[in-house]
Amino acid sequence: MRHMGRGIRGALAGKMLALAAVIAVTATGLARAAEAAWPVRVDTVSYDQTTIKVLDQGTGPVVVMIPSLGRGAADFDDLAARVAAAGYRVLRPQPRGIGGSTGPQGGITLRSLAEDIARVIDFSGAGPAVVLGHAAGNRTARAVAAYYPDKVAAIVLLAAGGKAPPTPQISQALRDSLDLSLSDQVRLPQVGKAFFAPGHDPSVWSGGWYPDAARIETAAGSATSVGDWWTAGSAPVLVVQADEDVIAPPENAALLAHDIGARAKVVHLADAGHAMLPEQPDKIADAVIQYLSGLNLRR
Repeated sequence: MRHMGRGIRGALAGKMLALAAVIAVTATGLARAAEAAWPVRVDTVSYDQTTIKVLDQGTGPVVVMIPSLGRGAADFDDLAARVAAAGYRVLRPQPRGIGGSTGPQGGITLRSLAEDIARVIDFSGAGPAVVLGHAAGNRTARAVAAYYPDKVAAIVLLAAGGKAPPTPQISQALRDSLDLSLSDQVRLPQVGKAFFAPGHDPSVWSGGWYPDAARIETAAGSATSVGDWWTAGSAPVLVVQADEDVIAPPENAALLAHDIGARAKVVHLADAGHAMLPEQPDKIADAVIQYLSGLNLRR
């Protein structure tokens, strides 16, 4: 009987593993099916001395996605496909210095980067748009709402830093993550320390780093007062806050909610760090799509 019990337990364990594998494959398959159903087009938005390449996917109300510091639009591949499948047009501008996007690098502020996004919204012909910013992109997203309020329907922030800073050790880990002269043996543990919750594999972000773009974005942020963009103008704001984010600690979400009151909705995300997107793709997509569905967006 004991052997039979072990056999039954083993069979059940095998079935549970098989079910987990099916669920994982199904989720991946759904994302790929969504991408196939809504293929990605590449648009070009040019003005003055600036050219912005835009990944354009889906139809419906416009959602603009701005990536993290020194990273490109590919970080949103999965989320963009899901949001497009839910009935939205997703525009992913490549930041200056990435994917063919170019523009002046000296003397710029977050207003300059916000103008890039405002021009993309104008190009869509379907504003106002929901602007989603991840990590450092959250600052640009809020700047768009502050400087171009008529172009913004709502703001979504994945990691809403800005006031409560990281520790010096985490700041160094962030700098090391962008230092491509370091070996993977040195750099990847730093990527893990800065961006990922314990137990998650930082190697999924071993690539996709653009130090030149990071320098542009850092300079623009340093040249702009936090007070100019912190409250996101008067737009409604969703904050998806990773509970184990050490670059944008949860205190930031609490401060923002306190400062803007009823305009803010905060969703906490367990078992995720600053990277968020590769750590909890299902929960992030659910939170974003649920929030979008509750907005009175023009269709």
